[in-house]
Amino acid sequence: MTQQDQGATSSRRAGRFRMPSRRGAPAGAGAPVAASVPTAATGARARAVTGTTSRGIRQITAPITRSIVQVAGQTEGVWRPVAGVLRWVSPLGWTILALGLVCWFVGARWGWTELLMVAGAALLLFAICFVLALGRTKVRILAEVDPRRVVVGDPATGRILVTNEARTPMLPILVELPVGLSAARFVLPALTPGHAHEELFVVPTSRRGVIQVGPATTVQGDPLGLMRRTLTWTERTELFVHPRTVALESLGAGLLRDLEGSTTEDVSMSDLAFHALREYQPGDERRYIHWRSSAKAGKLLVRQFLDTRRSHVTILVDPDPEQYRSGHGKTGRTDRDVERDVMAANAPTAIQADVETAISVGSSIMVRVMLDEQDCTIVCGSQKVTKAVPQVGLDAMSRVEPGPVDLFTTSLDAAELAPDTSTCFIVTGPHRPFIELQRAAGQFPPEVTRVIVVIDPQADHGIRRGGGLVILTLPALEDLRTLLVGGVAR
Repeated sequence: MTQQDQGATSSRRAGRFRMPSRRGAPAGAGAPVAASVPTAATGARARAVTGTTSRGIRQITAPITRSIVQVAGQTEGVWRPVAGVLRWVSPLGWTILALGLVCWFVGARWGWTELLMVAGAALLLFAICFVLALGRTKVRILAEVDPRRVVVGDPATGRILVTNEARTPMLPILVELPVGLSAARFVLPALTPGHAHEELFVVPTSRRGVIQVGPATTVQGDPLGLMRRTLTWTERTELFVHPRTVALESLGAGLLRDLEGSTTEDVSMSDLAFHALREYQPGDERRYIHWRSSAKAGKLLVRQFLDTRRSHVTILVDPDPEQYRSGHGKTGRTDRDVERDVMAANAPTAIQADVETAISVGSSIMVRVMLDEQDCTIVCGSQKVTKAVPQVGLDAMSRVEPGPVDLFTTSLDAAELAPDTSTCFIVTGPHRPFIELQRAAGQFPPEVTRVIVVIDPQADHGIRRGGGLVILTLPALEDLRTLLVGGVAR
């Protein structure tokens, strides 16, 4: 042990530790290195460096991108037809082509005759299938659905008529017609020039919704499926599956407001406010002829009226499955699930059963009000219809997709659309809090008759009144007529 070691040992034993002197030491040798702590300035410098780098990359790539776009635009007439032809090849066709090229390369490189035979067979098969996909198809296709509007459960049939307008016979081809999420496929026989072939199909209508039919396409290719050349011939059409409705008696609600209402500047031939007499014109109703004045004037004179304020019935339908007994706590459905059910028009799920009943109730009241020639506004989810005909209202109700809504916001929209409302219906489920119903109904003036229709299959039908509301408990759609007669109509 050297003297230095002995000194160091004795120093440690004595509890002292002397730091080695930095004087005379080489630069960087034995100097302690402090741990680097990231600061805000360091992060800012890092972000600045990153931003500078990204800007530099964009500055370099921007001219290249512009050049590529410019060249692509100038050569579009060349590459677009090539891209269209390449789309004919199916994944199986690309696989066969790749197999043939790989076998050809390996067989030619190492002299494997078997691989060369496999390559020749694969490439020959690909070429034959490509030739089968060539040719120009000249047909006229008529695809239609009759009727275009049906009620849930009513049959809806369609037909597709294909006519060969070419001068040469047409080989058998496949025709596809999308119906919702499914598709009807027809294999047409060989058609001589000028001849047509007709096929019929049935559209499922077990669920309310809008079914997309079309467009009709022809598929030309080979039996193995290596090539698939698709041509579109028709436009997409819509089949409306309306909700079920029940026949109701005239509500008569709001007639009292009509009698006391203020007149308008609109002249009509049937109202309560008499205005003047005018000469009879073809098409006028004979019951409005004023015979005494006609006898004095020597010509037929009819009464003319001024329109008074008409009854306006507003209907709010709650499409939230969570508020109904069948769907409480069980929704958890994605938008894709709802879209799939609506497009496919399948039978409604158990979660949406009460929602469909509520939509049918609102639609039934709407149809009755419009048949009574009263103004009607209906709001359900994103669908809003005011002062329309029954067909337009039912089309809108067919588009309704069940989902959560803010009933207060919905009532605000309805009050804005129909400020002259005389009767308001709110159709909802038993799980909607009563305070929310009061807030929604409170957006209408106090003189408005406010009716709450609660869809509850497990309860008995009944009529209650409280808080300025008329509450109707409805277990089934068939009980709507009785409840409205006892609770609303007068």
